[in-house]
Amino acid sequence: MVSKRLSHEAGHRRKFLAVIDETPECERAVAYAAYRVKATGGGLVLLFVVDAGDFKQWLGVEQIMREEAVAAAKAALDKFASKVREKLGIEPELIIREGAATDEITKLIEEDQDIAILVLAAGSSKEGPGPLVSSIAGKTAAFPIPVTVVPQNLSDEDIESLA
Repeated sequence: MVSKRLSHEAGHRRKFLAVIDETPECERAVAYAAYRVKATGGGLVLLFVVDAGDFKQWLGVEQIMREEAVAAAKAALDKFASKVREKLGIEPELIIREGAATDEITKLIEEDQDIAILVLAAGSSKEGPGPLVSSIAGKTAAFPIPVTVVPQNLSDEDIESLA
């Protein structure tokens, strides 16, 4: 069971969580979350989860791989944060976690009781909506907060009108 959300209590605000990854559709999730934040006066959290399973190497190589992955995560977060700042004037909260994406998303939601909505984007490839959407879609009945899934083909204008 999820802990009580505090976003409507004094000193708190509702946060939208968007996950940054290597998929092209994640940009649509960030755009939708940012426009919702702008429309509602909430907060934006951008999360990048580094897959810890990628570091099963010799100790020295493992450390180098981890450092490179964290540097790439920081660069990706900075890129999206810059776009959100420039376009909408929103200062997002940037978080890097290491582990399995669905586990880390759930942990962050439990830790930050202001996060009230998870925003994901579905890919349009023939393989399906994407690994993250697929993994969370199977858990939505037990997922701790509402999940919004944004179609990849929406333009910024479409997203702005929907947000």
